[in-house]
Amino acid sequence: MKLLKIISLSLLTMTGVGAIAQEFDASLQLRPRYEYRNGFSKLIANGESPTSFVSQRSRLNMNFKQDKLKTKLSLQNIRTWGDVATTTQTDKNGVAVFEAWGQYDLNPDWNVRLGRQVISYDNQRIMGEIDWIQQGQSHDALVFSYHKKSNQLDLGFALNAAAENNLAPTTPYTVNYKAMQYAWYHTQLDKISASFLFLNTGYQYAKTPSDLEVDYKQTFGTYLVFKDKKWDANLGVYAQTGKSVGQDVDAWTVAANLMYAASTKFKVGLGYEYLSGKDQDDSSAGFKSFTPLFGTNHAFNGYMDYFYVKNHVNSVGLQDVFLKLNYSANKWQFNLIPHVFNAANTVLDSSSNKMDSYLGTEVDLTASYAVQKDIMLSGGYSQMFGSSTLERINGVANPANTNNWAWLMVSISPKLFSIK
Repeated sequence: MKLLKIISLSLLTMTGVGAIAQEFDASLQLRPRYEYRNGFSKLIANGESPTSFVSQRSRLNMNFKQDKLKTKLSLQNIRTWGDVATTTQTDKNGVAVFEAWGQYDLNPDWNVRLGRQVISYDNQRIMGEIDWIQQGQSHDALVFSYHKKSNQLDLGFALNAAAENNLAPTTPYTVNYKAMQYAWYHTQLDKISASFLFLNTGYQYAKTPSDLEVDYKQTFGTYLVFKDKKWDANLGVYAQTGKSVGQDVDAWTVAANLMYAASTKFKVGLGYEYLSGKDQDDSSAGFKSFTPLFGTNHAFNGYMDYFYVKNHVNSVGLQDVFLKLNYSANKWQFNLIPHVFNAANTVLDSSSNKMDSYLGTEVDLTASYAVQKDIMLSGGYSQMFGSSTLERINGVANPANTNNWAWLMVSISPKLFSIK
């Protein structure tokens, strides 16, 4: 670390730190996490065995500021302990770029940011960093941002391709969206804040073997927040329209949360979320199931990731009723969140008879302890009590009696140094 600081000082000196005010800081994050999975994200069947492993994020963040210019470079290595190349016994996972952007202040109100960056808004239901997954989520994008008093307007643009090409590719780009444009506006009015989002995402597909098309889906809506000394409430309403692989999209979602601070240490809350789906006996064309495209979905609908984490897309939708209990004291924080899940649309059994909409109950318990300023210890235990309807959706005919998940994580995030 001392050597890195000396090199940085030398670079700043050579570039004229005395003539122009410059700032540089570097921070590190080491985040190993142990997980025990016994029916995580899907009911485990009798005869199948649970598993456990340790994954780790190692991330280096470097920030530079000079006059109207800001830059950030974030490098990371994501690996599972023991995941090495078998021939050389070296780590087979290389270092990847998580963020690499430059930002320039056009004037006191407007700036522009270009490059790989995190795009995260509001409660991260539609667009978020997904910090829980070790690799996180970032976008290669151009974002114009307007800030004045209690108002902010962001305009974002992105275009993706698999590689540099001289001719149009003959296979569709399916790694991510092909193109994206969005506008996000936020305003603060005393105890109420309001955000409005319009997101246009284009996904490429092969209409015919020789005809590649891009269909655009629009996601739009609002997120409202009310806060005072003891009450904290929010409401999110979004709809989706447009096209997907040649078919019409018509979907929507609504979510409401209410939290009350009973004391300085104890909070209690109640929430409900509805995500539209499609009846299994609905033979009409088109998509009616809402998809929270780039949201931090692990933070919603239970921590065991049964819904909308690479699953349950274009399905029967979801209703989630949940209770939140939070207790914090000194360096400790505890959370207990029971969820009751129901399908939003019709589920059919193997004989095409309508099943009960009840999917199951999940109970999530988490705890965290701040060891010191830059060391956080956290862990959790979750259990899913699934119904026969969930068994049907998961495609598990003979599930085990117990489906649970446990984890323990240490986050070490020191600031290595700062130079001004």
